[in-house]
Amino acid sequence: MKYGSQSMVGKLESVFIKRPAEAFISQEHLEQNWQAYNYTSCPDYAEAVKEYEAFEAILRKHVPNVVHLPQSDLTGLDSLYAHDSVKITCNGAILLKSGKTLRQGEPQLLKQVLAEHGIPVLGELTGEARADGGDIVWLDERTVVVGRGYRTNDEGIRQLRELMAGVVDEFIVVHLPHANGPEECLHLMSFISMVSQDLAVVHSPLMPVMFREMLLARGMKLIEVPEAEYNNLGCNVLALAPRIVMIPAGNPHTKAAMEAEDVTVYEYKGDEISFKGTGGPTCLTCPVERL
Repeated sequence: MKYGSQSMVGKLESVFIKRPAEAFISQEHLEQNWQAYNYTSCPDYAEAVKEYEAFEAILRKHVPNVVHLPQSDLTGLDSLYAHDSVKITCNGAILLKSGKTLRQGEPQLLKQVLAEHGIPVLGELTGEARADGGDIVWLDERTVVVGRGYRTNDEGIRQLRELMAGVVDEFIVVHLPHANGPEECLHLMSFISMVSQDLAVVHSPLMPVMFREMLLARGMKLIEVPEAEYNNLGCNVLALAPRIVMIPAGNPHTKAAMEAEDVTVYEYKGDEISFKGTGGPTCLTCPVERL
């Protein structure tokens, strides 16, 4: 299987995803576990399956190779959000280690899946290192930004820097705000989604000043997401290709602002699969290959 995804906006060719049937398993399983995973409320399993089918249908219209991750005792509800446990570089996969303890079995399952598809493992985080995929953003193929927050620690950043030494020229660390505290998932990607190489959707109130200034200095235009739509995951935008994106439904201002920049926007209903677990379309997908 071809691999290499050192971009947030290149044409998405191959992706790993995990359906509710394999992550949520059943309504009974959800009712037993949703509070431990800090969901806003218990998802409705049947509705989650319907929402995900519609989400996947849009994805398949644009992505030639969609691979389903299997159910496993190593993983829990949050494995629905396939983005966080691995980053696949042009030299192989880097297995991460989440700052959320309940997610730390996910990389072991991914190691098996990667082997099945012939994707080499470049390295994996060990010891006290912690890092989530949502804290790792490619500005371009040779520039990566890593957010230092509650899900990604200093040792995780140190190990990532070493593992990425051969695939990046610039490794930038951005310190994330406390916001609502360690129990809420705030990633670097919570307040920025790239739409094309020169256009990003952002929620500036949470952005570190140096990071925002750096993006502007690099010539990037920023589309601002208002507070109400940020709370509806309006800042979580998945680029299927440059200026072709998916976004959770219910964010009209953000959608209109992107369309004004000649962006094609596809919406999906994500009440059960996105909002309750705080994971938008980017979180739901693990890019394997981008062109």
